[in-house]
Amino acid sequence: MSDDRYERGRRRFLEVHDEKALAAVEGLGDLGRAIVEFAYGDVYTREALSLRDREIAAVAALVATGRSSQIPQHLRASLKAGLTPDELREVILQTATIAGFPPAMNAMSTLKSVLAEQGAS
Repeated sequence: MSDDRYERGRRRFLEVHDEKALAAVEGLGDLGRAIVEFAYGDVYTREALSLRDREIAAVAALVATGRSSQIPQHLRASLKAGLTPDELREVILQTATIAGFPPAMNAMSTLKSVLAEQGAS
């Protein structure tokens, strides 16, 4: 069963992120395997939310909790899932109303960098 979860999670992970991100997670050993199996094999494969919706939730949660090291990866995944730069700005702004301005300011700066690296505005 675990190998099925891992393979399902690996496929979904690559739908959300890229090979470079997968290599980084897989490089974490048992922790990486748990991330792939549970987060992507179990949760991200559920049908109630689209990948787009899941990325809105992920970005909002990361901004709210100040997890700045993971925000760039999920901003890229959000764009890949179909969110526009303006929609991401709104998610960050909305999160600021509850989580505060400092984490939202950091996220907005990170979004600007992610968009610049992708040649978007």
